[in-house]
Amino acid sequence: MTIPVTVRIQREPFDAAAEAKMLTRGRTDVGAVVTFTGICRGSEGSEPIAALTLEHYPGMAEAEIERHVAEATSRWPLLGVTVIHRYGRIAPGEDIVLAVTASSHREAAFAAAEFLMDFLKTRAPFWKQVEAAGAKSWVEAKAADDTAAERWNAPGRDAAE
Repeated sequence: MTIPVTVRIQREPFDAAAEAKMLTRGRTDVGAVVTFTGICRGSEGSEPIAALTLEHYPGMAEAEIERHVAEATSRWPLLGVTVIHRYGRIAPGEDIVLAVTASSHREAAFAAAEFLMDFLKTRAPFWKQVEAAGAKSWVEAKAADDTAAERWNAPGRDAAE
């Protein structure tokens, strides 16, 4: 059975509730939907920020996200997945990324959403620039994010948990 999968990279805002509804509309096999929305914070540590600017490698970014969605659907019994990532200038309080996973049971939906977000945070070809105090700087990768993503390579980190 082919499950519905949506991967979009877009400049414009998205509606998380509408995206989740589209994934489940008319379905009675879905018992759990997990949505994660990443939101632009108004500070980076103690430093207030004016905005984030996200850049990506068109074509490559979609392919990489689709590859990890395929891995998630092979690891967990998912019934649908939506991943939307924005690019461009994003102000504090605006949505950046959405991951929606649907399954018959909550465990798979939660694990797959977490897996996808760990990937998006560490491996997706996006670059983030912070605008603060009149200056701009590129955000470096964080070791804690890499550690979180590495746990999915450990034996037993799949649907059999």
